Amino acid sequence: MARRVHQPREDQEFDFILSMAPGPVLAYFCGTWPKALEACRAMDAVVGELAEEYAARLTAVRTDITRCPGPTRRFGVTGAPTAVLVKDGEAVASQAGPMTREEFRAFLEAHL
Repeated sequence: MARRVHQPREDQEFDFILSMAPGPVLAYFCGTWPKALEACRAMDAVVGELAEEYAARLTAVRTDITRCPGPTRRFGVTGAPTAVLVKDGEAVASQAGPMTREEFRAFLEAHL
């Protein structure tokens, strides 16, 4: 995972990152159970690359559903992986399931 991707360990840390972000936040929710783990690991490289590419336009946060249940509930995340684009504390777009780099880029471009 790229160093530009924050990885909060608890709800309060997630909320702090969200409050300090200068612009939109890409909250990428993942899980550690077997079925989700494989898809999330595959997405880690994509998210890392896009976090570097979009560093001037957004803050990326990789959020473990188990460690951060508050944001998971708040943004209506029901599975992993799920990407949620947050602006001014509100979810403006979300996409569940794995995405290719091109699909993820199109998701971001449509909503940034």
